[in-house]
Amino acid sequence: MRHRVAGRKLGRVTSHKLAMMRNLSTALFERDRIRTTLVKAKELRPFAEKLVTLSKKGGLHRRRLAARQIQNPKVLRRLFDDISPRYLDRPGGYTRILKLGPRKGDGAEMALIELVGGDSDKTKETPAKAKGRKRGGEKTAKD
Repeated sequence: MRHRVAGRKLGRVTSHKLAMMRNLSTALFERDRIRTTLVKAKELRPFAEKLVTLSKKGGLHRRRLAARQIQNPKVLRRLFDDISPRYLDRPGGYTRILKLGPRKGDGAEMALIELVGGDSDKTKETPAKAKGRKRGGEKTAKD
């Protein structure tokens, strides 16, 4: 029986699942957004948000607790120095999951998980420019 056991198994043993969550959270904090399956993104969200909450509180002990999960020193430094100050006034909800649709190969539902309020939000606000294409009455250097 699995009474009161939280989380999904994801078809892996516990040590493999923990290693996968560590790798996914390291990639998320390194790049601000990653593309993965929807189920993995849903499982990653509480794992990553607990690390952000830990980093907001600061201190050597909490840095060492986070270092158990984030084993890349550069990413750990980025989490404590760059990412956590963004969320000092926010009580939670540091990540956002966007569904992308099924993957072509096996039909797995894909998702984009990103940190809220980071550089990824700024790119959404600016309209994308067409590369190498003329629009309406615009002239290119070749004309």
